[in-house]
Amino acid sequence: MTSSSADPRPSVLFVCVHNAGRSQMGAAFLTHLAGDRVEVRSAGSAPADTVNPAVVAAMAEVGIDVSAETPKVLTVEAVQSSDVVITMGCGDTCPVFPGKRYLDWQLDDPAGRGVDAVRPIREEIERGVRGLLAELGIAA
Repeated sequence: MTSSSADPRPSVLFVCVHNAGRSQMGAAFLTHLAGDRVEVRSAGSAPADTVNPAVVAAMAEVGIDVSAETPKVLTVEAVQSSDVVITMGCGDTCPVFPGKRYLDWQLDDPAGRGVDAVRPIREEIERGVRGLLAELGIAA
């Protein structure tokens, strides 16, 4: 399954409510570990104005800078052009299309929480991303 005949890379979309925490961390880890071998997107069903500062700090601890990222609104086009859609607590607001692979990662929402609370969420997301890369046959 590929996103287009012109681009043989798998395409992955991370979705959460605010696109300010979990989906940003997922996209950042996938970009960091896979480089340009995977097309990576993230979006939120009700995007926040900025990425959660505790998420920025927690990711900086592992050498990944997400400070310049901005939350993006989830669009039908983003879902349609992705091979794998990973939802992280967006519930029924995530559009579902036949033929797409959906994974629902049950993760705590880091909204309003400090760096200490974000770290275990970050670790869980990194494990999930590494598992996804293994399934896709892409070395981390």
